[in-house]
Amino acid sequence: MKTRTIRLRSLSVEAAAVLLALLFLVPFYFLLANSVKPYADILLDASSLPKSLHWDNYKKAFDVMNFMRAFRNSLIITATSIVGLALFGSMAAYRMVRKPSMYNNLLFTLFVAAMVIPFQSIMIPLMKVGSWFHLVNSIPGIWLCYIGFGSSLTIFLYHGFVKSIPAEIEEAAVVDGCSPYGVFWRIVFPLLKPMTMTIIILNSLWIWNDFLLPQLMLGRPSLRTIPLSTFSFFGQYTKQWDLALAALVMGVLPIVVFFLFLQKHIIEGITAGSVKG
Repeated sequence: MKTRTIRLRSLSVEAAAVLLALLFLVPFYFLLANSVKPYADILLDASSLPKSLHWDNYKKAFDVMNFMRAFRNSLIITATSIVGLALFGSMAAYRMVRKPSMYNNLLFTLFVAAMVIPFQSIMIPLMKVGSWFHLVNSIPGIWLCYIGFGSSLTIFLYHGFVKSIPAEIEEAAVVDGCSPYGVFWRIVFPLLKPMTMTIIILNSLWIWNDFLLPQLMLGRPSLRTIPLSTFSFFGQYTKQWDLALAALVMGVLPIVVFFLFLQKHIIEGITAGSVKG
């Protein structure tokens, strides 16, 4: 009887998990189903299955939003920002852990405290500083902004992971004649791979889908990212839902594939970083 009760409880939990997963998949159903419907069918009944597959929505959206240009801009901004965050965050966290001092502890505390500051509270100062240094309407400008905003979480995650790496490994490398930079790049940084993959995934999801910062920093049409190009389908008086939904599918698909391909590294990196320290 006890075993049967445990099985019933397990089945109940699994059934609840399946129902919850289906609930979270409902928005994807509306997105995919309506992306291949004519505009009139979307307004008539958005929850129904498409009567016929209207693939012209994708072709029109691809041309109107200049998808390849928007994709290139999003890819450049995301890739350069991720590389900068991984390099800067790993080196900063390593220094703070291996060289503990009052200054490093205070600096780490400031980085952690910055995580709770909402972006909306610093939008106006950001635009003023960006204008002073000519960072507005430039990819390097928004690249620097993403590194600044993403450094807090990146350093926090790396900081916990570096503590799990035995210092004896680095001491052995020093005895063998390895320089301080060689110790980091040849010994420590390869061991940070699980956390680096976690940081790449989390920050890629954020930067690729971000709308507010590019809206503020990138005013020229030639610099628009995918979220900005998709927003062009929503005007003051008209909303082109058929083209907008097709554009959303095209914009979300690359990052979803990227996430599914690397998602196993998220749990691996976070759990490994929480073992020690």
